[in-house]
Amino acid sequence: MNVKRWVALVVAGVLLLFSLGINTIFALFKSDFLGNFDSLMAGNNLDVYENVIEGNNFDKRIAYLKVDGTIQDIGSGTLWQPVAYDHQFFLEQLDNILYDDSIQGVVLSVNSPGGGVKESADIYKKLVKIKEERQIPIYVSMDSMAASGGYYIAAPADKIFAHRDTITGSIGVIMQSINYQALAEKVGVKFETFKSGAHKDMLSPMREVTAEERAMMQDMINETYEEFVDIVEQGRNMSEADVKKVADGRIFGGTKALEAGLIDEIGDEEAVIAALRADYGLEDAALFEYAYDTGGWQSYVGMKIGSIFGPSAEEKMLMKIMTDYSAPKMMYLYGEY
Repeated sequence: MNVKRWVALVVAGVLLLFSLGINTIFALFKSDFLGNFDSLMAGNNLDVYENVIEGNNFDKRIAYLKVDGTIQDIGSGTLWQPVAYDHQFFLEQLDNILYDDSIQGVVLSVNSPGGGVKESADIYKKLVKIKEERQIPIYVSMDSMAASGGYYIAAPADKIFAHRDTITGSIGVIMQSINYQALAEKVGVKFETFKSGAHKDMLSPMREVTAEERAMMQDMINETYEEFVDIVEQGRNMSEADVKKVADGRIFGGTKALEAGLIDEIGDEEAVIAALRADYGLEDAALFEYAYDTGGWQSYVGMKIGSIFGPSAEEKMLMKIMTDYSAPKMMYLYGEY
């Protein structure tokens, strides 16, 4: 190990010890003196903090939420490998709204091609619970894309706004697998499978799907599709027939989505916030967003140590490949699969 690396190691160790001491003192102070304040300002979850965006009335507040990226539960990010969308953190934000009486409205910004069936349903159920238990308005602002699962989570909103060039719609379900049996045979690779039943290796990439299995899969897709249709019916107050006219997977721009009854107005995020304020007398309400606890010195030191001793780009890619779960699953997703 060269001198430069030894010096870096000593410096990192000193910073780490200093950080631990500072954070221990702060944690004790926070626990004894700031616990009630954090609870008041962060709802039910003390790990979620808030940033005020605008407004000065803290008795009546508007929560600004954002779904940005594919709706999948892939875990929380780390200093070495951040994630675009943190599903559990987003659900925590929704839970906080349920327990915070100062929140009188929600603006949900959606910029997503959709994602997992389960994850989309997680969000939908909590939004419906907020509407039923808190009886506060939810307005959606569609960004460049709010398709498939992105539309699914928008459906229960009181009003949906989109840009003229927003890509939305794609109402439907998809599930895909790959079959490389012929390629394996060509290069001389042979798989041996031992199974307890005829369908245990269903959707295996090493054999054809049987007609019976294809029917099974289509039944699953159809059932999930009907659930999606029901969600749109209820959220948009449309008949089943009207929903199914546009629920064949097709995408819409903002103008056509408005004509189809899938959104309420053309407008940007500023227009959404202004409309919510005007419609519910929240002109001076504080608009805020939730944020992670960044951890102060501990986070800073962690980043420094990570930059010195963290994995290389190649190692990060290898970790991602090794932890990726690639089995086929049903998706409310538009785009590349």
